[in-house]
Amino acid sequence: MSISLIVLAAGMGTRMNSDTPKVLHEVAGAPLVVHAMKAGEALDPERIVVVTGNGAERVEKAVKDWNPDTAVALQAEQLGTGHAVLQAREALEGFEGDVFVLYGDTPFITTETLEKMLWARRTHDVVVLGFDVFDPTVRYGRLETEGDDLKAIVEFKDATDEQRAISLCNSGVLCADAVTLFGLLDKVGNDNASGEYYLTDVVGLAREDGLNATVVRCPEEETLGVNTRAELARAEVMFQTNMRNEAMDNGVTMHAPETVIFAHDTVIGRDAIIEPNVVFGPRVTIESGARIRAFSHLEGCHVSRGAMVGPFARLRPGAELNEDTHIGNFVEIKNAVIDEGAKVNHLSYIGDASIGRRTNVGAGTITCNYDGVFKHKTTIGADAFIGSDTMLVAPVTVGNRAMTATGTVVTKDIPDDAMAIGRTHQENKAGFASKLFDMLLAKKAKQTKGA
Repeated sequence: MSISLIVLAAGMGTRMNSDTPKVLHEVAGAPLVVHAMKAGEALDPERIVVVTGNGAERVEKAVKDWNPDTAVALQAEQLGTGHAVLQAREALEGFEGDVFVLYGDTPFITTETLEKMLWARRTHDVVVLGFDVFDPTVRYGRLETEGDDLKAIVEFKDATDEQRAISLCNSGVLCADAVTLFGLLDKVGNDNASGEYYLTDVVGLAREDGLNATVVRCPEEETLGVNTRAELARAEVMFQTNMRNEAMDNGVTMHAPETVIFAHDTVIGRDAIIEPNVVFGPRVTIESGARIRAFSHLEGCHVSRGAMVGPFARLRPGAELNEDTHIGNFVEIKNAVIDEGAKVNHLSYIGDASIGRRTNVGAGTITCNYDGVFKHKTTIGADAFIGSDTMLVAPVTVGNRAMTATGTVVTKDIPDDAMAIGRTHQENKAGFASKLFDMLLAKKAKQTKGA
């Protein structure tokens, strides 16, 4: 049976105290709503519908940037979760498979949990995700069960003291076939304490129609909803802890894992070494055997086997390091390919460039890639030697086995095997330094006396 996802992302999020829609606040470099989508996307859904409301245009842009095939439905009035799900009906017209209802502010539901719910759907018409909390004061809806059967979902504000004592709570996540789900939602009313149309009412309505429902349990941590800045910070901590543990379980060495910050999509190969205080932005892949040294920042880059980066290095989007490359301290690489065995070890900026095999780039080298309007490329061949403090004014090409002298400003192509020297002629003025210092010191003494 094919599946589709409905992700509810229309809430106001007033407790975030923010001009940014709640579901666009980020954990590990990705909006909360993207995390919610990712878990369901692993099930290969036929359609994804995100229901927007507050900040609709911004939310729509974010979800389509992540997945351009995402459909968007608008909940113009906030009339409850049942009403929100109904807004997705048009986008799912003609679809008769299973539908998952997910939440854009609940980032930790796992694909494995959703698979368990699909398995339960084989024998039940409606499947609800629940978790156990042994505290009668928590304000979650309660799940009333009888054996494997789910009898009803009772919202906390409508529950009796006896019902609030039930430990099994409702996450809000639900799965049913599309025809059944929308048919039940058409019958939902708003005769309750909030005057809203509750999605949770579909369980009782299903039983009235002779259908059955059940609960799949998951750890409470998976159901964490983010409603405040404190909960956002807690979500970040949870995500980072999980990613660090997963990386080490997969054979990555981290000397101080609590100091390493991952993005939601960081990929690190076995036997890579990550030193302390490394920060990964989105879209980073580190191959097996690479070493990322302390205090480096990486984003949108690929680091191949055997490469070494840092300490204090920055790899920006488009940086491609091939095998056994060395990028050293205070070096920045942007939109550049560093070929096998090449080295850029000290205090350099390499942007919009291609560096050939085994080439050595000296300290203080800069590719001058921007003319104020356009970006231009620097191409350096294999086995070249770029002297310290070389300025490469792009567009320019340095040939194979070519060299530049220290302090050279390169404005013309350098042929293979040639050496470029492009600096002003040095002139030594005898005694001038002593005279200048004496003059400056006399001026300083005069100023001090006058003060």
